[in-house]
Amino acid sequence: MALSKERKEELITEYTDLLERSRAVIFTEYRGLDNRTLTDVRRKVREANGAFQVTKLTLLKIALQNAGFPMPENLSGAPIAIGFCLDEIPSVAKALTEFAKNQEMFSVRGGLMFEQVLTAQQIESLADLPPLDVLRAQIIGLLDAPASNLVGVIQAGTAQIVNVLQAYVDQGEAA
Repeated sequence: MALSKERKEELITEYTDLLERSRAVIFTEYRGLDNRTLTDVRRKVREANGAFQVTKLTLLKIALQNAGFPMPENLSGAPIAIGFCLDEIPSVAKALTEFAKNQEMFSVRGGLMFEQVLTAQQIESLADLPPLDVLRAQIIGLLDAPASNLVGVIQAGTAQIVNVLQAYVDQGEAA
């Protein structure tokens, strides 16, 4: 069914808005999937604080130009849907790559992050990253470790002096 000119303009505006709000976008191929399966992937991406939309490639190209993003070369010839990473990139990447592992007719084709084109392997690497809160905790732990070690060394030296003095006191009481 052909889209009206107004509907095409609405879709371009919607795609452009999502592109501008996204930290990254992940391109997927969904050839042969039924509506229920696409609803499942939408739900998983929504749970990961993202959005998932089936797109019309010609309108997507216009939206990418409007948002100032490059057009990846590997998108032609297949029905394309996009995962928009509205919050954390790894969580949406993980949702899409895990879904692709369970569905042979669904695959990750690549993505865009900060105007840089990403391959499917780079998207899988992003999916392997821990959540942002875990990364923050690891960094704080790394920053805290030297201070904790210094405090431990100082306490150990002080404890040794106290132990020596206590030994002298105990020796003096015994005499």
